Amino acid sequence: MSERSAGMSGQTDRARISPLELLDLDGLLPEEDRQIRAVVAELVTTRVRPHVARWYEIGQAPVRELAVEFGRVGLLGMHLTGYGCAGASAVAYGLACLELEAGDSGVRSLVSVQGSLAMYAIWRYGSEEQKQQWLPRMAAGELIGCFGLTEPDHGSDPASMATRARRDGTDWVLSGGKMWITNAPVADVAVIWARTDEGVRGFVVPMATPGVTAREIRHKMSLRASSTGEIVLDDVRLPADALLPTATGLKAPLSCLTEARYGIVWGALGAARDCLHTAIDYATSREQFGRPIAGFQLTQAKLADMAVELQKGYLLALHLGRLADAGTLRPEQVSVGKLNNVREAIDIARQCRTILGANGISGEYPVLRHANNLESVLTYEGTSEIHQLVIGQRLTGLAAFGG
Repeated sequence: MSERSAGMSGQTDRARISPLELLDLDGLLPEEDRQIRAVVAELVTTRVRPHVARWYEIGQAPVRELAVEFGRVGLLGMHLTGYGCAGASAVAYGLACLELEAGDSGVRSLVSVQGSLAMYAIWRYGSEEQKQQWLPRMAAGELIGCFGLTEPDHGSDPASMATRARRDGTDWVLSGGKMWITNAPVADVAVIWARTDEGVRGFVVPMATPGVTAREIRHKMSLRASSTGEIVLDDVRLPADALLPTATGLKAPLSCLTEARYGIVWGALGAARDCLHTAIDYATSREQFGRPIAGFQLTQAKLADMAVELQKGYLLALHLGRLADAGTLRPEQVSVGKLNNVREAIDIARQCRTILGANGISGEYPVLRHANNLESVLTYEGTSEIHQLVIGQRLTGLAAFGG
């Protein structure tokens, strides 16, 4: 019997491989990127995995401690240049997000919000004085930032934001509120977006400023290893130099969201990969009817389909990363990545849970934690429906928002 026919008939066993080894995708990466990925994977293995189930259970993670450790290895704002930032490639940053979210979506969110939202806004739109004041200590994890765009009544429609900033002499006075703001309860500084007579503008707001209060959002069923809050701005007086000088109009905060969405394209794959690893490990050791359940055709069909979708999502993320490194990545392309990869990741998580059976709901395994977290990832930085409309607009030339 030939090797091929033996394999088809199930008579010849072969060594197991990791899901992302199926297409030898590592061969697409330069050695430097693989080394960066290995550093982050080791950090997640030693610092996150042993504790994250408990963080999730109690609804609290040591955000400040993690920020310092992440800053020490250059993870915060790692794709930015100067001011203490690592200046890594977009692909390397994506791989880091993948490994972080393989630990937990909330942990990756900490890094994304710090680097791709708060730090990026200051790096891209801030004055030199603002960059020097904030970025080095944020890159080191000494200061934690948050990004205030979403409001209680204005999520997918930020153009309708109610937060206002008015001039009072040379000062600015901000009033309003922001909701579902990652890192807000522990943040030292917030980038707040507000409507002015000149359009939407961004402000760097120290959280200790009089009139600023942050309230932790409790009783979450998702992203429990992440700090999420509401920010209230009660006639907050800021000096003129708090304004981000080159951020004018809604395009500025949306460009920051594009940065964060790119990290999600990779990060969601990490959650999916961790679920698939768990399901394969479980299926090869769990026996029913006298054999491992991994040896049954229905289980292998599930595993094969999930592995195929994981490869496709990885290739999409890598393509987008290379476009980003070439400076040609467009927002609608990021929407394709987020829509596909998060949608597939949550489907993989749910399918893996079925392979684990009743154990799939146990905190002993990470699968349902990942699935619950991905419910938030599916919604934040643009819902699936919003990304469908972004893609639809590019395909048709017609905007369907609000219609």
